[in-house]
Amino acid sequence: MKVGMNLLLWTGHVTQADRDILQALKDTGFDGVEVPVFDPSDVSHYKALGGILDDIGLERTSVTIIPDAQHSPISDDPAARARAIDYLDRVIECSVALGSQVLVGPWYQPLGVFSGEGPTERELANCAQVHGAIAGKARAANLACALEPLNRFECYLLNTCEQTSAYLDRLDEPGFGILYDTFHANIEEKNPVGALRTALARGHVNHVHISENDRGTPGRGHARIAETISVLKEVGYDGWLTIEAFGKALPELAAATRVWRDFFPDREQVYTEGYAYIRECWARA
Repeated sequence: MKVGMNLLLWTGHVTQADRDILQALKDTGFDGVEVPVFDPSDVSHYKALGGILDDIGLERTSVTIIPDAQHSPISDDPAARARAIDYLDRVIECSVALGSQVLVGPWYQPLGVFSGEGPTERELANCAQVHGAIAGKARAANLACALEPLNRFECYLLNTCEQTSAYLDRLDEPGFGILYDTFHANIEEKNPVGALRTALARGHVNHVHISENDRGTPGRGHARIAETISVLKEVGYDGWLTIEAFGKALPELAAATRVWRDFFPDREQVYTEGYAYIRECWARA
């Protein structure tokens, strides 16, 4: 098991200017960081960032989203799906340049865009066509892919582990799995830990976000983080446990994630207490 930290707590575009926080995360004990790849226009930027992270000694995963409806994998417009394929191709290139091990996130539909009903068969088929088109490139690069089911207030295509497992069966592409997030599971799953057990039994979980019920400091809320970690240790999970927390530092992200108030006194509490809590839960599991 490795402990990571999602860098969206600080920025949506990591640069050399963030070196001090990267070093602080390394000094805290983190094995790696999760780097947002929201602007895949410059592969050289991520290659240079990978060199910085190598120097510090941090491994990495990467996270992306679908930027807008014009790049939507679920769209009936072939041009939009073509743009989605091009966008995800470039995200993969940037992730490989970065040295990422896993590409994670809800990269199946634009966030906050709703049809007024649940996912249709056609939308699921459209999405599978897009993901199928980029799967070979990710596989050739040894880059695992983890799709994150989100709560119903942020998206509608994939809200639960069961829905995501069914989609993975449809897609049938090696290397694709589920990003299990304790925050979203706390909202959408009738039994969050049971849903995790089922997804693990199907071999579908390949990344985990440790996120508190209020998006704040892990261990200071009621999300079933300790029970989640216990199950993961029980089954021999050896992937990432990556802390994801959001504050008001990034107004656009705060608006998208509905963060209207502070959930912690400072970001240092999030990563120091969060890291200690994960290690403590793992040790006593």
